[in-house]
Amino acid sequence: QVQLVESGGGLVQAGESLRLSCTASGRISSMNAMGWYRQAPGQEREFVAAMLRSSGHTSYGDSMEGRFRISRNMAGTTIFLQMNSLKPEDTAVYYCAGRDFRTRSYDYWGQGTQVTVSS
Repeated sequence: QVQLVESGGGLVQAGESLRLSCTASGRISSMNAMGWYRQAPGQEREFVAAMLRSSGHTSYGDSMEGRFRISRNMAGTTIFLQMNSLKPEDTAVYYCAGRDFRTRSYDYWGQGTQVTVSS
């Protein structure tokens, strides 16, 4: 089993930055990618960014790249999401997710961290 724990959420004003962290433990080798999703109230969960654990290749959701950047530590056990120039519409619960290399689905999820951007 894989455990994912996020941190770094909070309340900021529009234009400010936040950095989220997600640390994985357990059967980390089960994952071939880690990433971030977000869900705003009344909306569907939205893909933000992801990174392949082997190559470090990154991908971003629509309109995410440019303001958001995903990165990882050297061990590949922690990923980060640097969010700049935050807007009120970025307000959501941000979830860390891990993709299982066998199912190729994001089967592992953190508990989520709230990001609130005030105008």
